[in-house]
Formats: sequence, structure tokens, C-alpha cells
Amino acid sequence: MGKTVLIVDDSATMRQVVSFALKDAGFEVISAVDGKDAIAKLGVAKSDLIITDLNMPNLNGIELIKQVRQTPGHKFTPIIMLTTESQESRKAEGRQAGVSGWIVKPFTPEQLLGVVKKFIR
Repeated sequence: MGKTVLIVDDSATMRQVVSFALKDAGFEVISAVDGKDAIAKLGVAKSDLIITDLNMPNLNGIELIKQVRQTPGHKFTPIIMLTTESQESRKAEGRQAGVSGWIVKPFTPEQLLGVVKKFIR
């Protein structure tokens, strides 16, 4: 069985694009529609890596990262921010929250997989 990646994005299209790229590379995929959904899914499923959007309803990416980092089983789980945001101030906010990597949309599947494979194999 492959490594499992949790994708968190309020855009169904983006979840689908990321999911296809990861599944084609042999990863198992769990999808969540926002941060609250992601927290619920992390409570019942193991995830080797999390890919999250920044701007989402209910619980944004930064708040999600902060909550994940306080969860004993996921304190050190790699988290990649996948967002249109590229400002240094937002990246600094992400680093402070505990993000492991940052990918700016639009991206290619090769870029995504290159970053993912830096964290899990």
C-alpha cells in the first residue's frame, strides 16, 4: 500500500487535479473540503503528508496547520501549502505556523510531485 496524502481545498476542481497527479504516482488520497473537514478526517485516518489551500471557509490553511501541529499523531507530518498566495508575508506566516513547503498555483503535476517526493517516498 502506498503513502497517504490528505488534500484540503474548497475547490472540487483543484482537489481533483491534485488527486489525479498523486494517484498516478501511486499515492493513496483522502480529500477534505476545508480545514474543519480535514481535522475530522485526520481523527480517523492516517496521513503521511497534507497538502492544503490557504484561503478556505470555516478553517483556513494557516489555522489548520496550527491545529495539526498541536495534534500528537501529526505534530511532524509534512504539510505543503498549495495556494495562489505568493507574498513573502504570507509565506512567513505559514512558516511560523509550521508549514513544510509552499507551491504557488498554477503548478504542473511534475512540480507537485517533485515537492511531495522531497517529503515522502
